[in-house]
Amino acid sequence: MQSRLGDNLVIVTDDNGTKLHEKSHYGQKSPEGLQLSLIEALFLIERGKIEIFRDEKKISIREMIQIIQNEGLFTKYCVFKDLRNRGYIVKTGFKYGSEFRLYERGDTPGEGHSKYLVKVVSENDEIHASDLSSYVRVAHGVNKKLIMAVVDEEGDITYYTVEWMRP
Repeated sequence: MQSRLGDNLVIVTDDNGTKLHEKSHYGQKSPEGLQLSLIEALFLIERGKIEIFRDEKKISIREMIQIIQNEGLFTKYCVFKDLRNRGYIVKTGFKYGSEFRLYERGDTPGEGHSKYLVKVVSENDEIHASDLSSYVRVAHGVNKKLIMAVVDEEGDITYYTVEWMRP
């Protein structure tokens, strides 16, 4: 499956992009083809599902990892990869102020709603109580639970569910 690298996204231009979207819920359909985030693209390259080209030159896994790191996305990629490997459907959570929306195994985007918002933080990040409160408030306001994915320096991830409760 051939794809091309654009500005902060990858476009799958052949018919196999439709299959990736319909079967495994990757990316977003557009008139140009299937638009993948850089994170999704790296995940699919590692699995041998796509090849990415820039100016007729094939981009290696190592080069794609470098692109992800240069964009400051590697910690988010670690969480994305872990959740996909566990069988979850992972979509962007940008409009909710989080990194990802998470669908339960077996749920399908478009046929139902995601159950969780995932906020990704490094173990070295400072989180203010007011920020944490706003993350929880947004999640609660859209009937989702908040999962904090804390990534340590070795790339290990610890997940915490944070919920709003009434005393």
